[in-house]
Amino acid sequence: MTGTNGKTTTVQMITKILEESGARVAMASTINFKLAEKEWVNATKFTTLSSFQVQKFIARAVKANCEYLVLETSSHSLDQKRVWGVKYDTAVITNVTREHLDYHKTIEEYRQAKLKLFKNVKNAVVNLDMEKPETFFHFNNEKKLVYSSKYNVESISYKELKNKYNNLEIINAENIKLEIDTSKYFIHNTSYIIHLPGLFNVENALAGTCVGLVYDISPEVIRTALEKIQGVPGRMEKVPNNKGLEIIIDYAVTPDSLEKVYELINKIKNNCHPELVSGSDSEMPKQVRHDSRKIISVLGSCGERDRGKRPMMGEIVSRYADYVIITNEDPYGEDPDQIINEVLSGIKNKKLGENLFRIMDRREAIKKALQIARPGDIFVITGKGAEEVMAIGKQRIPWNEKKVILEELEKLN
Repeated sequence: MTGTNGKTTTVQMITKILEESGARVAMASTINFKLAEKEWVNATKFTTLSSFQVQKFIARAVKANCEYLVLETSSHSLDQKRVWGVKYDTAVITNVTREHLDYHKTIEEYRQAKLKLFKNVKNAVVNLDMEKPETFFHFNNEKKLVYSSKYNVESISYKELKNKYNNLEIINAENIKLEIDTSKYFIHNTSYIIHLPGLFNVENALAGTCVGLVYDISPEVIRTALEKIQGVPGRMEKVPNNKGLEIIIDYAVTPDSLEKVYELINKIKNNCHPELVSGSDSEMPKQVRHDSRKIISVLGSCGERDRGKRPMMGEIVSRYADYVIITNEDPYGEDPDQIINEVLSGIKNKKLGENLFRIMDRREAIKKALQIARPGDIFVITGKGAEEVMAIGKQRIPWNEKKVILEELEKLN
């Protein structure tokens, strides 16, 4: 399982589908590990562990009598041969968008690293809606399943695809309805509902569905498994509160993922009736109008990573948010002031001290956002998600985004 965005959510979905079929499953993702009934947090800040740790985890999975291992696999681990010797049965790609160019240098080199996962695997699952999906069709896989939330039989010929690429099957979502907390769609006249918002989560669910179909799991079992998922930690996660606020935590660390998050947030702002705001434990004033709701954004950018994306991310949030707060994230050994300045350089139509703030301390940035927010407003914080530590120099400082928000909310009471 690889891709720029959506890997972690898709891994959770695949695991749930396999478990619903009755299988014992091991899973390793950016946020957590699972060995059948046992589950624990991934506090390493690595998507894919070292080759020794990966092999050790696989050995533990075998000892626990797990039938499947769902392994979230980063481009770094593929390039560095951290998963050398792992015999993947099925490879899944969610997308390839700008990320890790500090390491891979070009998007094409990045794509080539992802492609290594698809060599010599029995089954391939590919997002037909991503850029250059055909790159992943050229291997001699027994089964090739591609999925789409936008497939149009009028513009793309299914027969042409079938003739050009052997054993290609298209799984297409139709009649998609996106709501505040749920997404509904049909596949081959079977209705599906997931308790996750956004078209990108429909795409993630389609990837999971394809894996289920590869292993002959019935659509009914797949549908039941997906419907049981009530959310993924740190991925469009809502923080309950008694302030009438919509507080959303998301991991988004790339321009593509950030754009998708804020497109969804904008729809929530404009289309959601105030009475339907789901993050609140208290009633919100009925007179709150859509056009008076504000979006308050808190973000930073990771150090020792692709610097070119920083102003792009600043520009994206400045388009959607009414208030923007730039703060520290994971500077590693890089100067956090420089990181913040590079994000700030992309900000448009905002004035420092009025609707734009530069606050180094992330807790203080959260505090400021909560002080600005009024009932009905949407507070979005991105970059950390469900991570348990913050990387400052060689130190790993305990950090839990949701816990900090709840603590600062309590102080406001």
